[in-house]
Amino acid sequence: MDTNLNIAVLIDGDNIPSAYIGEMMEEITKYWNPTIKRIYWDWTRPGLKKWKDLLLENAITPIQQYGYTTGKNATDSAMIIDAMDILYSEKVHGFCIVSSDSDFTRLATRLREAGKLVIWIGEKKTPNPFVVACDKFIFIEILKKQSKTSKDTSPSVEKLGPKVISLISSAINDISDDDGWAFLGDVWGLIQKKQPSFDSRNYGFDKLTPLIKATGKFEIEQRDNSKSRYKLIYVRNIQEQKSEKVRRKKRRKLSIDD
Repeated sequence: MDTNLNIAVLIDGDNIPSAYIGEMMEEITKYWNPTIKRIYWDWTRPGLKKWKDLLLENAITPIQQYGYTTGKNATDSAMIIDAMDILYSEKVHGFCIVSSDSDFTRLATRLREAGKLVIWIGEKKTPNPFVVACDKFIFIEILKKQSKTSKDTSPSVEKLGPKVISLISSAINDISDDDGWAFLGDVWGLIQKKQPSFDSRNYGFDKLTPLIKATGKFEIEQRDNSKSRYKLIYVRNIQEQKSEKVRRKKRRKLSIDD
């Protein structure tokens, strides 16, 4: 991910607990440069003092939005209008919308149609049609710092399931070379396109590499990188490894026969 990409962070205050704000902004700044940060809510409502320090600490601008009519979400409308204004200003490369409200699905689609990167942060209850409308969807629950002994965050192969393994396997097959090897960075990019909500942390793994190792379904190879001291990681399906051994045996046999 390009940390030089300027993005606008728009937060639905009606929809996101204050307890997640710090971790959420830390996650965003790891990968992108948030140049616009706004949160929308009716700030005249009682019981919102806890938000003040959080907004100051994270330099988030509160946008006052009154609830003009009962049953109507004025916050959603204000966010959509601001998003379109920012889009036409051409000041950012993308948007990070923070909400679990599926009413924003059309907004996500429209921003992507304009060629903008769309990241969304929301709760696991967010409907899947909304999740797949984004370039990347991050479940906010995985951002909250928890105890290392928490069962919910302990790595476990049991959490993965056949669908996850199939997703990784198909991504490798789609971009692998003749020997079945695929660069892990490209595999990760393709997985994100196929399933924007995929994140190794959803299954208790900090990174994709240990997740892949834990499955026992893939072979991993580190290769020297001429441009950096960091190794390049390549992966392939174990089945492909077996197939390659068979192909080598056949080639050796043909060579001997000749």
